[in-house]
Amino acid sequence: MEGFDYKRYDGLGLAELIKKKELHPKEVLTEAIHTIERHNPKLNAVINKFYEKVEKEAETVDLNGTFAGVPMLLKDISQEVAGEKITSGSKAFQGYRAKADSDYVKQVRWTGALFVAQTNVPEFALMGITEPAFYGPTRNPWNLHHTPGGSSGGSAAAVACGMVPIAGANDGGGSIRIPGAYCGLFGLKPTRGRTPVGPNHGRHWQGASVDHILSRTVRDSAAMLDEISIFEKSAAFHAPPFHGSYLQQSQTPSGKKFIIAYSVQSPIGTEVHHECKQAVFNAAKLLDSLGHHVVEVDAPVDGRKIAKSYLTMYFGEVAASLTALEEVLGRKAVMSDVEPTTWILGLVGKATSAEAFVLSIREWDKAAIAMEQFHETYDFYLTPTTAFPPAKIGELEPSKSEKLAMQMTGKLGLGGLLKKMGTVEKVAENNLSRTPFTQLANLTGQPAMTVPIHLTSDGLPIGVQFMAARGREDLLFSLAGMLEQTDSWITVQNNPFF
Repeated sequence: MEGFDYKRYDGLGLAELIKKKELHPKEVLTEAIHTIERHNPKLNAVINKFYEKVEKEAETVDLNGTFAGVPMLLKDISQEVAGEKITSGSKAFQGYRAKADSDYVKQVRWTGALFVAQTNVPEFALMGITEPAFYGPTRNPWNLHHTPGGSSGGSAAAVACGMVPIAGANDGGGSIRIPGAYCGLFGLKPTRGRTPVGPNHGRHWQGASVDHILSRTVRDSAAMLDEISIFEKSAAFHAPPFHGSYLQQSQTPSGKKFIIAYSVQSPIGTEVHHECKQAVFNAAKLLDSLGHHVVEVDAPVDGRKIAKSYLTMYFGEVAASLTALEEVLGRKAVMSDVEPTTWILGLVGKATSAEAFVLSIREWDKAAIAMEQFHETYDFYLTPTTAFPPAKIGELEPSKSEKLAMQMTGKLGLGGLLKKMGTVEKVAENNLSRTPFTQLANLTGQPAMTVPIHLTSDGLPIGVQFMAARGREDLLFSLAGMLEQTDSWITVQNNPFF
């Protein structure tokens, strides 16, 4: 096709050209690979390439698929492709090969998307930045000195710079929404139980983590959710059924006037940057001008209890992951197998009692009940996606003295002492202070999205977050589709790499 501008099309747009036979999947794939090779040396978004394999698959694409022939990236954790490496950002997994496709990957395959490569993640997807020691940092295409966020930072950077229109992502505490906000993308975390978690698991992070994609357009996200929403018999959780089309919801204005609560106050009582507040004020003003009823109201939950219960799960999951490493390594894990921070988090998890873990899960349920009642009045809860704009690369790295202390503590195995002193909890809460708004939806199981409608004075994207009642992704897509048509929507074509 003469004059084909690959980056100008979203996933559905490319699929349409392929279905009309105006382009062959191999032509589109060639453009994707060329774009990756041109941009990745500076961004470090892609860490494992499937070029030879995917070029063969491009010859036999089923043109009936929703995303037939569309190049896509997968996240280097949980989104397993049979026979391929998946390292979770850790050197401990460098020799591991997936035994089978994950159920998420199986569902996405049915859409006709072509898996080109895997994207960079922080070790075990534990951070809101993507700076693993094993692969090095991923950089934000809007400004190379800044992080694209995490843990789906590689996917966000790749989509934002035009390598692919869509990329796999998952969200256990904000890992779709945080990088989506920092890279000027649309990112939706579905309702708990909406997308597949099998075949080897019935839940990820006790149900806090859910898989989906990051995209430049609302309709790509909606169309993909239509395709990968399944009833998975072996899953621990099942989302309320939706019998309509998310794609149709995103493209057809409902005409309904929504009631929207908003807040710019950090749920853990910490600072919120003025730009992040302004993004919400602008969004509230825009929604009011469109005829919606917007009122300032805080969520009816204890933000500090939410943070504490999230961290209890977080520490426990790290500890369990380190224990499970024995299956991969053929021996018990030692400190040198992982990053010092990961090891220390695991020590605290091992020192956490079963009682504390159960009590923390009960807080999830209390919050879920309170939020369901809240949404009987309010259609959406609007907040900043993050409390601060993107940090600079290396800004959140532990200091030399902190690293030394971790090395000494880790070698001595003083998890109980660390737990008693509360040292690690304090450090973790300090890191959460940059991103305190996203964890609530993970714990309650609600769907939530980040919408790109604000640039800072430095030209960096920051998003605003909308939460809805469980099972109401349809409302989120309807609102997002409406906002996408306004002049406030940020387009990634404005970043230097696009």
